[in-house]
Amino acid sequence: MPFRVFASPRQHRQASLFGELLDWMLVPLLILWPISLAIEYSVVFSIANAAYDRELKERVVVLARSLSIADGRVVLNIGAAARRVLVASELTEVVFQVRGLQNEVIDGEPALPSVDFQPDLEPQRVYVRDDHLHNRDVRVAYVFAQVQGLTGAVLVQLAETDENRALLASNILSGLLTAQFMLVPLALVLVWFGLAKGIAPLDELRQTIHSRKAHDLSPLDPSEAPEEIRPFIHSINDLMDRLSSSLRAQQRFVADAAHQMRTPLAGLKTQAEIALRHNDANSIEQTMRQIAMGADRASRLINQLLALARADSDAPAPMQQLDLDVIAQEVMRDWVSGAQAKRIDIGYESRFPPACIEGNKMLLHELLNNLIDNAIRYTREGGKVTTRVFCTSDTVILEVQDNGIGIEPTDQELVFERFYRVLGTGSEGSGLGLSIVREIAQLHRASVTLVDMNGSPGTLVRAVFPRASAQVRALRSVA
Repeated sequence: MPFRVFASPRQHRQASLFGELLDWMLVPLLILWPISLAIEYSVVFSIANAAYDRELKERVVVLARSLSIADGRVVLNIGAAARRVLVASELTEVVFQVRGLQNEVIDGEPALPSVDFQPDLEPQRVYVRDDHLHNRDVRVAYVFAQVQGLTGAVLVQLAETDENRALLASNILSGLLTAQFMLVPLALVLVWFGLAKGIAPLDELRQTIHSRKAHDLSPLDPSEAPEEIRPFIHSINDLMDRLSSSLRAQQRFVADAAHQMRTPLAGLKTQAEIALRHNDANSIEQTMRQIAMGADRASRLINQLLALARADSDAPAPMQQLDLDVIAQEVMRDWVSGAQAKRIDIGYESRFPPACIEGNKMLLHELLNNLIDNAIRYTREGGKVTTRVFCTSDTVILEVQDNGIGIEPTDQELVFERFYRVLGTGSEGSGLGLSIVREIAQLHRASVTLVDMNGSPGTLVRAVFPRASAQVRALRSVA
């Protein structure tokens, strides 16, 4: 099975959570298994070494106790049969050696290396070392024996090769490996079964979601799910709630838009039918003007609906640093002729430019167009419309003020709702202008409010934008 945990980041994604978990469990096991075998072999060889060292020490003690003095010489009082027993072994070679006070070989294998007596060595105590004999590794037990009637210590050594030790260690290790090889398939089955049971709630959740109808956006029940899955279910529920709200708003918007489009289209159809029934050129011309005006209203409504759709879009609008003062002057110039046609005095005031904000130029144009259009639309002939842009240390403020019919306090919050129109204004409109303004302002982290005029006629709309951060820091540094 391929272990994708070692793949490149681009290839790391698993198609199966089950496979991912299985990889992360088996790969460490496969890495740790050889390490555990090496540790086990070391432990097992150490145990075998200890057992054979103990036996080797007992033999060298027997040799040391067999030493005596005869005719002034050290002799080993042990028969040929006893010697064969001491050095008997099926696989390994065992040799002994006895050296006198002058380090001369008294008995045994002369090629076995000698050991000098050191002050820290204790007589009669058995020591063990690793050495070489005839180019072979041997384990040597030695003791500096004290012989009665002799001043000094006699070196007695017994050496054996390590075949028996290796065989014992291998036998023990093979027994352990046999048990492990029997347990590994069982462990794999248990791991497979455990993972299958562990991810079963995810499969149940998948089946629950898959079996739902397309319109069913009710929340999932997290009470019976494992604790680790509950945050995931809560996130799904939150997404469903937001999606449900979005769909409800979309359905309401489509229904309202269809209702609003029905009126101008019905008017256009009526005017066209009237034009078809008349033969008089003047009547036809007047009817065509009405059709043109209806087409303009329908076109404006469609443009507002598109602007509202753009403002409602989940895709983030591209933002850049813009001067709101410059944008306001551009929009004001576009409305001069429309204001003059209604004999409205349109003016612009600016203080403390530049007024830099992070914004989207197209959307800001739409915001200003709707504010100025509303101001001109609901201001009588001979009225006045003023646009202002000014700054504080942290904000840029845009105001559009008129001296028109004004908005009653009871309607001041309602006018920001879609398709809401104040009755009795005597002016055509769709009720979308201020809704678009608020949506665009929210995209720019700005607030839009209607300011109390203290009894004066007209309306004052104020939008407060956060000032571009770089400019705010520059102003604070100067201050």
